[in-house]
Amino acid sequence: MNKSTNNRNAFGSFRDPSGFVFYREESILRQINLVYKENYDFFIKSGLYKRLTDSNLLIPHEETDINGPEPGRLYKVIKPEKIPFISYPYEWCFSQMKDAALATLAIQKISLSFGMSLKDCSAYNIQFKKGKPIFIDTLSFEKYKEGRPWVAYRQFCQHFLAPLVLMSYKDIRLNQLLRVYIDGIPLDLASSLLPFYARCKFSLLVHIHLHAKAQKHFSNRTAKITKGRITRLSFMGLVDSLDSAIRKLRWNAQGTEWGDYYDNVNYSPEGFRHKMTIVSDFLEKLNPKVAWDLGANIGVFSRILSDKKIRVISFDIDPAAVEKNYIQCTAKGEKNILPLLLDLTNPSPGIGWNNKERMSLLERGPADIVFALALIHHLAISNNLPLNEIADFFSRICDSLIIEFVPKEDTQVRRLLSIRKDIFPNYTQQNFEDEFEIFFVIRESVPVRSSQRILYLMERKRI
Repeated sequence: MNKSTNNRNAFGSFRDPSGFVFYREESILRQINLVYKENYDFFIKSGLYKRLTDSNLLIPHEETDINGPEPGRLYKVIKPEKIPFISYPYEWCFSQMKDAALATLAIQKISLSFGMSLKDCSAYNIQFKKGKPIFIDTLSFEKYKEGRPWVAYRQFCQHFLAPLVLMSYKDIRLNQLLRVYIDGIPLDLASSLLPFYARCKFSLLVHIHLHAKAQKHFSNRTAKITKGRITRLSFMGLVDSLDSAIRKLRWNAQGTEWGDYYDNVNYSPEGFRHKMTIVSDFLEKLNPKVAWDLGANIGVFSRILSDKKIRVISFDIDPAAVEKNYIQCTAKGEKNILPLLLDLTNPSPGIGWNNKERMSLLERGPADIVFALALIHHLAISNNLPLNEIADFFSRICDSLIIEFVPKEDTQVRRLLSIRKDIFPNYTQQNFEDEFEIFFVIRESVPVRSSQRILYLMERKRI
């Protein structure tokens, strides 16, 4: 993460005339501009800020006497509570997106009761803190004006409703469209991708299909401004309709490649228990605060970290695995685990203007420790990645590494090689150690009982 002094581009906030986020040393700060003074003062004095922060729906902040980078426009500088790890909508599973959408609508309902409304419903305004969605943009609130339509309606539909509907009705992988469309999935695109029977759902007919037609109708016209009004009751009805539509959306987490991985592991019960013991013993030799579990599946080993009060980002490529992991986190109130979608062979890049509005995976690291368990053979054999490339990448995302080497004799590797030619003469334990020792010091290696696999504890070399 770029923490240079007065970095005004932080989190893409440079688009907002009301203010912007900037770094100063290790602190994340937000300048509030004079143009937002009236709304900010009302937001605080009305009690809405307290209500939302007390309900853990809005990130709290403290006001400071720090000078902002643009004093000519400055009203105040606030210091928001820091989010431990920034994630993005294209990294969320279905239920995370759904919970984020419902949290946004809950905030809108509460805001109306305090005489305010959301003017910005970007999904990027939501982060996950201690397992729950929380709103992070203090400057997204404005005074409610009786009769005025909801200015954030289109954005909400593009950022939340469209991706959720596509994931539910068409294909769970379509959330990746959010990497392409940074301001949400265009409604005409969502409408064209949805199956015809989705039009039978009145809420989808209105909020997706007819909404898309209206956008297209007015896109090339100069609209005449009228004094048309929407009553407060109608406004609430719109929000309630969106809430109801989203609550009814479902996705059954099954049918993916790795969603049922632990039903078909090739470990014996003794070997699996021994693997867990080795990992736990390795952790006792370290004192990590932040961990990344790569290829975490449903988070079995992530919970070893969580049980030790270590904050862990639990990454996996499989949407069903991440969904199951997140559902377990919410059901058990697990606050130290954040499940996220990640294709390690194509990790989240920096996107948006100047490739800096949303951070790449590498910019959000490094972690104190990375788990790479039952992963190396998928990277090296399924994806043709050389071992030295894998070692180099890992050295850039962690200080310590717990990694499992899976040899060619392993049944899982034999399965991978049964459907392709073996073009991997360098995929050996010796070459694995040689390549990783360029970047890491091998502190310990332990064979896993009843298997041919070996677990390694490594420490990145300080250069």
